[in-house]
Amino acid sequence: MHISVIGTGYVGLVTGTCFAEFGNDVICVDVDAQKIKSLRNGKVPIYEPGLEDLAAKNIREGRLTFTTDLKSAVEKSLVIFVAVGTPQRDDGSADLQFVEAVAKEIAGYLNGYKVIVNKSTVPVGSGRWMDEVIKKHLREKHGFSVVSNPEFLREGSAIEDFLRPNRVVIGAESSEAIAIMKELYSPLYLIETPFVICNLESAELIKYASNVFLATKISFINEIANFCEMIGADVHHVSQGMGLDNRIGKKFLHPGPGFGGSCFPKDTTALLQLGQKHNFDFQILKSAIQINEQQPAFMAKKIRDAVGELKNKTLGVLGLSFKPNTDDMREAPSLKIVKELQKEGACIKAFDPVAMDNAKKVMPELTYCEDTYEVAQDSDALIFITEWNQFRSLDLDKIKSLMKTPIIVDLRNIYHPEKMRERGFHYTSVGRR
Repeated sequence: MHISVIGTGYVGLVTGTCFAEFGNDVICVDVDAQKIKSLRNGKVPIYEPGLEDLAAKNIREGRLTFTTDLKSAVEKSLVIFVAVGTPQRDDGSADLQFVEAVAKEIAGYLNGYKVIVNKSTVPVGSGRWMDEVIKKHLREKHGFSVVSNPEFLREGSAIEDFLRPNRVVIGAESSEAIAIMKELYSPLYLIETPFVICNLESAELIKYASNVFLATKISFINEIANFCEMIGADVHHVSQGMGLDNRIGKKFLHPGPGFGGSCFPKDTTALLQLGQKHNFDFQILKSAIQINEQQPAFMAKKIRDAVGELKNKTLGVLGLSFKPNTDDMREAPSLKIVKELQKEGACIKAFDPVAMDNAKKVMPELTYCEDTYEVAQDSDALIFITEWNQFRSLDLDKIKSLMKTPIIVDLRNIYHPEKMRERGFHYTSVGRR
């Protein structure tokens, strides 16, 4: 099948590359000519394990191409995926200006029946709005169908999530469009992937409701962790005991400095704002957002309690991205935590395996180090903020010998408290005594 993907950001690149891997002819479109030039040479501008190799393979085999020519891409394609950004407005709502601009352009280039698929995360009702925008700007009378096909990609695991998803959601009311979308995803029938066929509004809400529920689980376990410290319970045992209940599940029950990234913060506030627009009060969602906003300050207090006076202290920070296996710094908890520490006069040294280039753009004043041990050198404390796997097997004796004082504040509970104290560290974690 011939398809095009408009927008070569995170979602667009993964979507285009994986559909090419399914055997389709895919054209990825972007207005950034320099970006397209790099992509044609096999250089992927984002860090996502396996993506660059998979893209290079499909470019080499002729199934994946890149262009700035939207007109040509639309004319050649049966299915057109819209994967442009929907940034957050000041009031928390999603800004649909890029979606609208693309919809208007598509309308002008239609040369036959097309399935136009929203991959961007958009508010409920956007599919019908997009349908009206296209109808209004059609230059010639051609049939089309608007479909909602939300993505559920985890940064760091996006290839696996696309090729082996736990569900595919198709929001559409045209039987022809549904049939075409099922054909497009037909390789997933072999692994018995469940399909959810519903209307546009339901598909759009499934995306928001899924992310908001996961964000709420994170805020819930963070609140439980904070309470565990007050009463002497161990949050690891509590979350384990909860997670073994199949009705609850163990995922997203890991305490830490709060959720970040491009999805959870934006989607929670967007759904809250959408509720307000309809005079509906999302009380649980409101609390989840509030807890997450408070968590970085709570983590900063934990660091202050462990270290004491922060003025002129050198603090080593390990991990800056909002989660491991990504270079994404958007809404990363490290940003707020570091800012709190700097307010009190601390000097920050930092290391992240892949996110330092992006971190330098938003925190240029930090001292960036080549590795973990350079961060530890002469530091008054070492703070784990992102749980990269390479931080789990450090030479702790070497770390201790390099530090000015052996204080570790582990905001991801990477290490065991008793073992760390046996090694002579003043060790603080989250939700554990």
